[in-house]
Amino acid sequence: MSLRQPDRRSCGAASLVMARRLVRPRYAGLVTDQTVFAHEVSTLHRRLTSLSDTAGGWQVPWLRAIGTPPWAVARELRLLTGVSYAVRPVRLRRRVWRHLAAAVPDRPVAVFVGDRWLPRHVVLVTGLDDAGATTYEPASGLTPTVSRERWERGDLGLAGWDRPWLVVSPR
Repeated sequence: MSLRQPDRRSCGAASLVMARRLVRPRYAGLVTDQTVFAHEVSTLHRRLTSLSDTAGGWQVPWLRAIGTPPWAVARELRLLTGVSYAVRPVRLRRRVWRHLAAAVPDRPVAVFVGDRWLPRHVVLVTGLDDAGATTYEPASGLTPTVSRERWERGDLGLAGWDRPWLVVSPR
């Protein structure tokens, strides 16, 4: 079954709900259908863009209409995994793979992708192997394997977005 983001602005929250499903198997057992997933995503999106994070800590608020801020993604991944995460800009696409290399199911990596001008979408990398990076794409709910060459060329084709902009990975 594919679990899709419920609206056009909640890709970051959808990726984080999927990360929580990977890191916490009991939670995954509760979030098994699109209706529950959509509710969880909408609730988390409101929290990620508010004055306080999911642990009750203060954070800079963000306009919900423009998606999820990278620092909120890093903070939520830290809260989920217990590992510190950093937001890294991808200036040279040929170096993106080394940032993705930290991705394993219990420590997923979020990537902000977009066009040549702006980051527009968030995906979740959950592992790497010789074939490429296993990537949850929340617009479709699918988890394709994206080759290293496509990451480095900026030819991702994930929900219509090709270029990696920011990688949120363990420090």
